[in-house]
Amino acid sequence: MFILCTNDDGYLAPGISVLADAARSMGDVHVVAPDREQSATSHSLTMHFPLRARAVREGVHHVDGTPTDCVALAVGALLDRRPDLVLSGVNHGPNMGEDVLYSGTVAGAMEATILGIPAVAVSYTGRDSEQMQSYGPLLEKLLPQLVRPGEFPRETLLNINLPPIDASEVKGVQVTRLARRVYIDSLTKAVDPNGKPYFWIGGGNVEWSAPEGTDFHAINTGYVSVTPLHLDLTNHALLADVAAWDLKV
Repeated sequence: MFILCTNDDGYLAPGISVLADAARSMGDVHVVAPDREQSATSHSLTMHFPLRARAVREGVHHVDGTPTDCVALAVGALLDRRPDLVLSGVNHGPNMGEDVLYSGTVAGAMEATILGIPAVAVSYTGRDSEQMQSYGPLLEKLLPQLVRPGEFPRETLLNINLPPIDASEVKGVQVTRLARRVYIDSLTKAVDPNGKPYFWIGGGNVEWSAPEGTDFHAINTGYVSVTPLHLDLTNHALLADVAAWDLKV
């Protein structure tokens, strides 16, 4: 199996080494990742200036663009053959609930899914890098169970979140749906030294709606969360209702 690894924290981030090392038990691994932090870039493509890729060493490239750029360039230009699997992560921080809409980590896996390649996004929900590295053996065992040749669901990626505990303390794995979360006071307005106002997005508090069966509930109770994410965002249950509105122009 030929495996592409990417992320949104940059090619030097410890998380991508953990993921790539775990993936090597499954096959050959090539890393194509951003040259710098690209968190919260979502599924953005770089279209207004040229992209540059550099070979750092054998099996590793970095790109001055987003995770989506990295996957597109890897598949279209940098690799000598098409990957059988794309792994994105391990992200430093959670990607649960609505986070998946903003996440560059999830977007890297999503771009692979669009290209018809099985893909898995992996995030560690804590901030302790040493603790995150304890998940190498767990991922080495879990990933082959998720990526079965010929059985991976079409137009779907798997979003994994790892709880903020040592891997030895994990209780098991739960297949989950997305929780809901609301950021409170996440927009800050301030004034720069020249007296001009500016705004800062981020921080504040988070309130979760996370009943049993959601990703946040699994993480909060010591389980690894695995959430299947589909490319089709259509609310199929409402199609007939909206059609009944008898819209006219």
